[in-house]
Amino acid sequence: MRHQGKITSVKITSVLAFLAAAVFAGGANAQEVRHYRFAHDQQLNSGYSIAYDIFSAKLKELSKGTMLVDQYPGAQLGQEPQILQLVRSGDIDFAIVSSANTSTIAPEAGVMSLHFLFRNEDHNVKALGDEKVFAAIRDMIDNTVTGIHAIGLGTQGFRHMYGKREVRKVEDLKGYKVRVQATATEDTMFPAYGAQTVHMPFGSVYTSLQTGVVDFGENAVNVYLINRHYEVAPVLSMTEHEANNAILWVSDKLWQSLNAEQRGWVLAGGRDVSLQEPKRAFDLERSAAAKLQKMGVKIVTDVDKTGFQKIADPYLDKLAKGLGPHAEKIKDLIKAVN
Repeated sequence: MRHQGKITSVKITSVLAFLAAAVFAGGANAQEVRHYRFAHDQQLNSGYSIAYDIFSAKLKELSKGTMLVDQYPGAQLGQEPQILQLVRSGDIDFAIVSSANTSTIAPEAGVMSLHFLFRNEDHNVKALGDEKVFAAIRDMIDNTVTGIHAIGLGTQGFRHMYGKREVRKVEDLKGYKVRVQATATEDTMFPAYGAQTVHMPFGSVYTSLQTGVVDFGENAVNVYLINRHYEVAPVLSMTEHEANNAILWVSDKLWQSLNAEQRGWVLAGGRDVSLQEPKRAFDLERSAAAKLQKMGVKIVTDVDKTGFQKIADPYLDKLAKGLGPHAEKIKDLIKAVN
């Protein structure tokens, strides 16, 4: 009987241990794991996917795995103007979109596309990590747009010209058709350089270069590489005319559903993007340029930028003022960053 009692005791202990484990598991599952959608229009191994990596890792860490972000790259959920509208409607939770295309919903965001506003790589990186600059952009969005909030800043480096011919000086653009983003800044600056502007979705640029609908595209080095634009536009001229900046977004629908602690986690993830992504994006630009050179792409590095700058400089203040008071403030804060 003593032997049988010992077996019964072991069984009871095992049952109690199982019940305790079940209760613990139930408590852990009480914090429901949620998945969120993060969209952008670029391929993997881009500045945008770097932003996703940084943001999603931070949110997973701070939420202890209860807030997981899934990436939808390559315009799977739409081109940038469509992505912005889907974030505003709450159909997409997070996104990163160029500041230029942001001007389709917030015209003053075009200030980030002012030509030669950013002096060099170091200035671009520091400005995007500057808390005052971000606060001014955040306030601009909150005061002028509904359904969406800015939570961070990023970049894909500088934009450069590419086509079938070299651009060594501003005169080399005269009369040629250039695909540009649909902003007041672009529509002012490229005609000032003597070029004709053409608007089209990013996904149409390859075919348009191939068929001659446009003579030049303009974008970052890595964007040019990963989208294989070099196949139809084999000459890349390093004009550095514009910073290829972007804004990280959260939908207001999601924002309103979060508690104070969760909002803090989201903002911390956005801050990490502002501080880390720009430098990593410029590193990616250099790596892309090295790959392109090995592939035989002609990269024109000795572009005379002084002609472009001479034309662009008078427009900095004029365009910022025309965009609005928020744009003027952002421009002044960026210029003041040392």
